[in-house]
Amino acid sequence: MEPKQQRFATWYFLLIVSTLLLVRSMLFAPHQETLSYSEFKSLLRRGKIVEALIDQQSVKGTFAIDGIDSILPKDRVAEVRQAGKGPHPFITIRVEDPSLVAELDSAKVRFAGRAQNPWSSALLGWLLPGIFFFWLWGVVMQRMGHGAHGGLMAIGKSKAKVYMERSTGVTFDDVAGIDEARAELAEIVDFLKTPERYQRLGGHLPKGVLIVGAPGTGKTLLAKAVAGEAKVPFFSLTGSDFVEMFVGVGAARVRDLFEQAYAHAPSIIFIDELDALGRARAAGSVVGGHEEREQTLNQLLAEMDGFDTRKGLIIMAATNRPEILDPALLRPGRFDRKVVVDRPDLKGREQILKVHARGVKLGPDVDLVGVAARTPGLVGADLANLVNEAALRAARAGAEAVSMSDFVEAIDRVIAGLERKSRVMNPKEKRIVAFHEAGHALVAESRPHADRVAKISIIPRGVAALGYTQQQPTEDRYLLTQAELLDRLDVLLGGRVAEELVFGDISTGAQDDLQRATSLARDMITRYGMSATLGLTVYDPPRQALFLDVPAASAREYSEETARGIDGEIRALLAAAHDRVRGTLSERRTALDAVASVLLEREVVEREQLTRLLGESTPAAA
Repeated sequence: MEPKQQRFATWYFLLIVSTLLLVRSMLFAPHQETLSYSEFKSLLRRGKIVEALIDQQSVKGTFAIDGIDSILPKDRVAEVRQAGKGPHPFITIRVEDPSLVAELDSAKVRFAGRAQNPWSSALLGWLLPGIFFFWLWGVVMQRMGHGAHGGLMAIGKSKAKVYMERSTGVTFDDVAGIDEARAELAEIVDFLKTPERYQRLGGHLPKGVLIVGAPGTGKTLLAKAVAGEAKVPFFSLTGSDFVEMFVGVGAARVRDLFEQAYAHAPSIIFIDELDALGRARAAGSVVGGHEEREQTLNQLLAEMDGFDTRKGLIIMAATNRPEILDPALLRPGRFDRKVVVDRPDLKGREQILKVHARGVKLGPDVDLVGVAARTPGLVGADLANLVNEAALRAARAGAEAVSMSDFVEAIDRVIAGLERKSRVMNPKEKRIVAFHEAGHALVAESRPHADRVAKISIIPRGVAALGYTQQQPTEDRYLLTQAELLDRLDVLLGGRVAEELVFGDISTGAQDDLQRATSLARDMITRYGMSATLGLTVYDPPRQALFLDVPAASAREYSEETARGIDGEIRALLAAAHDRVRGTLSERRTALDAVASVLLEREVVEREQLTRLLGESTPAAA
């Protein structure tokens, strides 16, 4: 891409000339008293001229300041006296005066003549200031072109950060819990190191690799690990780096990025948050921002079609919203490989905890397997934060090592939020919360398909949580049966029904439970086909696509009569769950009172104590 020529506007030139004149007048203008020739002759006749230098245009010299009151005006006399007590410099314009030399002799004034060189005056007055200001102009333009964030003159340049070899400080040894994704990207690194191994049978390197996963699952970490392992230039930037307020800048940056990558091939380009750049194009959109983004996307598509993988250039991208990407980006020949980074399972969470605990001094009682079991659904970023919170808690307490209790408190903080010691509930509210959480726990322990209760607490946490019941699954599950979903529905309603049964009244504390129960019941009816009345039809598509070939959610495609039937089935499902839970809590009212009493006394009940209170170690059948 040829550099654009810079145009000098007329007002730039006028500004420079004016500045030069100002500087010349300030730096090179004489600082003498300007006298008229008559004033000079008067001072000469009165013997006040001390010395004189005569040239072709002027007479310069010094004069004595005493006794000049009658020669110069009062205001000028005051200025001269204020300047100093010694001889004062002067200058006057020379006129034709043949008697000047004789008068200087008679006044006994030291005088001399000087032949003036016009070139020295021009050099000092114009050339040197001009050179200085053109040098200053060059420095300013260079700073504008190479300053922070690319500068104004480099607005079309790529903002990619270039990592060489292991400068990221991350390798595949720092990636855990996502073995399949790591293996896929390790093969990409091998492509770059030994391309002939894969090309000998006629194959070619994949052009692009798209990393897809939920936030915090380790997409960017994987990319940094590739940078640490590949030992090739690694150009890293985000999708928003291409988008600016000026039309055409994004496309120029894409071109510049690929030119830089070609110049350093073999190399890798990594674009994080690709959805900021690659959102699906809207037909007929003429809005400025959309048009600029679409031009940038078109340029990216053209560059991906044009580059040759035999030169060792691979483009990688990451996103957590693949469903909104433009289909042209996802076709083979652009992003040939799609690597899905899923939430880690039990073993993966354990491996991630071990990686993040490398630099942490652990106590002998720490069981990372137990910590992993108590953190289902957490991703790598959550687990890193959990280890850090545990270490900080131990440090605040002045402990020598991080103990298991620190990890337990960190789990509560990450999952439920910060403990709100300042929020003091009155005895009535505390009693309602205790029976609410006891209801959840008792129903969970009474259902064969529900996850076991690990901990119950009525300590306020986070923004709105007045208490919580923490459940711990016994194993990772990827499919849920109808019986398991019904048991989960019962557990969600356990707190609300306990309030009804004990107090004969209900509170606002079950708001989140009811929202989740309603959402679960709706999914059972509209997405899982678990209604005998409505049959096997799926009425609502997934709220968010899980795979790249699944379309995004659309408007409903069923009649009002069917909608009324869905609402009726949801109400019936929740009503049946309500009746089951009320029967369970009525039968086990004694156990409900016992658990609530201990919660009111101690505020926290762990698994072992709950088992003793219920009088059994295995759940009873409903």
